[in-house]
Amino acid sequence: MSIQWYPGHMTQARKKAGETLAMADVVVEVLDARLPQASSNPMIHELRTFRQRPCLKLLNKADIADPAVTKAWLEHFGKQPGVMAVAISCKKPGDVAKIPGLAQKLAPHRNDAVKPLRLMIMGIPNVGKSTLMNALVKKKVAAVGDQPAVTKSQQRIDISSRLTIYDTPGMLWPKIDHPIDGLMMAASHSVGVNAYIDDEVATWLAGYLLEHYPALLQARYGFDLQGMDAVAVLEGIARKRGCIIKGRGGELDLEKAAGILLNDYRTGTLGRISLETPTLRATRQAELEKAASLTVDRENPEKTAATDEDAEH
Repeated sequence: MSIQWYPGHMTQARKKAGETLAMADVVVEVLDARLPQASSNPMIHELRTFRQRPCLKLLNKADIADPAVTKAWLEHFGKQPGVMAVAISCKKPGDVAKIPGLAQKLAPHRNDAVKPLRLMIMGIPNVGKSTLMNALVKKKVAAVGDQPAVTKSQQRIDISSRLTIYDTPGMLWPKIDHPIDGLMMAASHSVGVNAYIDDEVATWLAGYLLEHYPALLQARYGFDLQGMDAVAVLEGIARKRGCIIKGRGGELDLEKAAGILLNDYRTGTLGRISLETPTLRATRQAELEKAASLTVDRENPEKTAATDEDAEH
């Protein structure tokens, strides 16, 4: 299943972001701590490296992510040049209060009223940028919603004579190369609901949870997981929660069960879960590159044969 979602306003948002970045000192990239790399827009990396801007990566929703996995991601990002990473919850004032000071360390030359620190908040949809903005400004300046792409225009806010913030709309990139990235973002509600089918995303999520967090599944839904596959998990949830399609002789409503599983994951009700680790990410990337290589070989059999012939000589 390939998930793609790129609303028209995102093209204009990317262009505007590139222009504004010329005036910013630090990019504050908000990520979903449960899928830090999958929720990192490669276009943001391209824009900021072109402008040579440092980046403060905020692993938001860390309170519902696996703490051990989050620690591994902080170490991973901490090795990247010009990058500082911190785990936060934008809903916690104490976490948000640390952000200007952390960003200041990345741009120590911007530290007074003559040269105020200018931060540019960026990220994909529904990772918490608007919640962060409102917490930083300490009043509602950005719309917050449960659907992705609530913010559609950029705004500048002067918090003080020493600090200016640019808020940008959530931006995805035109083509999500790795299908699992699309599934992770759909499960985490970062793409529009019209871009995916709940049943398919929930089936993938159930399979992942079976492999990595079976104890949380069993504790939440109260049935034995032995011998189950992903579909059986959804069927079990349907039975436990009384998801039955009326007038169909007791047929299970797997669509409703899928919605229950996705909601329990998204809200953290299931427990603290992460959908990728640095090691798992590297494995998935290697698989993607191998698949791409095989595709090229199939599309160019003459070139592959020539390469094999050269190897023999």
